Amino acid sequence: MNTKSLLDQLLKSGSGLLGGTSSQQNQRRQPGSDGLAGLLSGRAGAALGGGALGLLLGSKKGRKLGGKVLTYGGMAALGLVAYKAYSNWQQNNQQQQTSVPATVDRVPEAEVEVHSKAILIAVIAAAKSDGHIDDREREIIDAEVAKFTRDASLLRWIDTELQKPLDPVAIASVATTQEIAAEMYLASVLVIDEESFMERSYLNELGKQLKLPADLQQEIKKQALAAEQLAGA
Repeated sequence: MNTKSLLDQLLKSGSGLLGGTSSQQNQRRQPGSDGLAGLLSGRAGAALGGGALGLLLGSKKGRKLGGKVLTYGGMAALGLVAYKAYSNWQQNNQQQQTSVPATVDRVPEAEVEVHSKAILIAVIAAAKSDGHIDDREREIIDAEVAKFTRDASLLRWIDTELQKPLDPVAIASVATTQEIAAEMYLASVLVIDEESFMERSYLNELGKQLKLPADLQQEIKKQALAAEQLAGA
């Protein structure tokens, strides 16, 4: 099982726990609010919790609703939001309009794994940014992940990522394109609670290390907020 498959399984698991539907998660849709609304259609009346994904995204009081965008819509929803943010940024910076944004929902299958791995690294790191994943929680996450794959190397990789010290420089180095950097930042925005000083500080440093222009960071946050509101409606 590759990273994309594992991430899809974790997201589907979260969606099932939340009462969402998994059949929509792998659909590719054209950008726009209607497509995102369709991907998030399982949201009504649900609350985040349970399993490895619940632990990664956090269940403590005050955790915002952004994680629901990941669980309800999966990679397709994240790709749509990233595409919208990046496209808007391009339009506002005419000199940047050189090509269609190559976000995870519209790259060749051979490239999806690279995007997926980077996004999962970002999610794990963001979940650790308040220090809430202790040894016991890590053991539970390991056990939950093991339900979805018997790939020993992948399991070791996940455990290694969970144990690594939080290092924005190392995390940002994973981004091989600006679109991947934008996706990693978006995933972090969706997971992080900016009311927490530690989490907000981490996010600010990650944006800096990803070398994302300030106006692109703001556009990503704007689109993330719109997606959160749609998921929490």
